[in-house]
Amino acid sequence: MTTKVWTPEGLKEVNATLEHNAPEAAFKWVVDNFKRDEFALACSFAECVTVDMLLKIKPDARIFYLDTGLLFKETYQVVKEVERKYGIIVERYAPDIGLEEMASKHGPELWKTNPDLCCDIRKVGVLKKCLSTLKVWLTGLRREESLSRANAPIVGWDEKFNLIKVNPIATLTHKQVWDYVTKNNVSYNKLLDKGYTS
Repeated sequence: MTTKVWTPEGLKEVNATLEHNAPEAAFKWVVDNFKRDEFALACSFAECVTVDMLLKIKPDARIFYLDTGLLFKETYQVVKEVERKYGIIVERYAPDIGLEEMASKHGPELWKTNPDLCCDIRKVGVLKKCLSTLKVWLTGLRREESLSRANAPIVGWDEKFNLIKVNPIATLTHKQVWDYVTKNNVSYNKLLDKGYTS
């Protein structure tokens, strides 16, 4: 497969086509237009709707998560459950610097004293490193989650990371997501049952 070069205008046309289709159409567009090693799905392992949808279309697709070193044990349990259920290995990306080294360099509880720097060290820098090897990344972002996401396209150019970003479930409501979880017996983080939101 030779990968087509996608212009921002071309992506807008794709987005317009996918806007009123089911999320699976966006996943299929990625699978049909890019090689396996050119795209990956980012997952937080809250609920795994995007994982289920993608792996039903491309069973060996790449799934990854950012391990900040501060994740709950329940999150790791969902990762293991997904690996067993689908017969895959989820890719883990972590910062080059451990929590103790970060504390000795920048002081204790950096997430309180300088949350931007902490986020850059533990998340943004790690994500940049991962995405630098890809042409497309897929997310579970949804428009109704916040005002800043209200106009998120299904497919668009990610200026920040310089690649194509696909948000297949952008149009789904909270209810639609959980209807899918129930109907398809999709894995989810049990902390959500206890009121945790992310």
